[in-house]
Amino acid sequence: MLDNFPGRLLCIDHGTKFIGLATCDRIGLIATPYKVIKRKTRQVDFEQIKAIIQKEDIAAVIVGLPPRPHDFVGTSQSDIVRKWTKRLVKQLNVPVYHWDEGLSSYDAEVTMRETLGKSQPKRIDAHAAAVILQSFLDALREGQPWPKPIEP
Repeated sequence: MLDNFPGRLLCIDHGTKFIGLATCDRIGLIATPYKVIKRKTRQVDFEQIKAIIQKEDIAAVIVGLPPRPHDFVGTSQSDIVRKWTKRLVKQLNVPVYHWDEGLSSYDAEVTMRETLGKSQPKRIDAHAAAVILQSFLDALREGQPWPKPIEP
């Protein structure tokens, strides 16, 4: 259990075709896959996220941030997610944070194969979001401070 935990969190795993979502309990103990949104337009995607925040009484949003390769030239997936997050922040009334997503999709696929016997591509995004969120919760439990919220 975390002291002064704000309440339920929503984690977003941003992808080009799907957005994976995960939530945690009110005390920040366990992250669970929530839903996968099929991407439409940015505004439609944001409206769906806002509706979930309202419905689930979400206190803050965590967005998985892919690592930026050191010698990468051009626009990386990390750059795309940062820009998308800045736009999302302007639409929300809750704080939004980035968190390193590391190998969340790989970890989620391994977990799904171990528990379900096979990988299910549509569900992998929500499981990846749960891996990201659990990593965030574990870091807080180990004493790491909250990251700075994303500014609009």
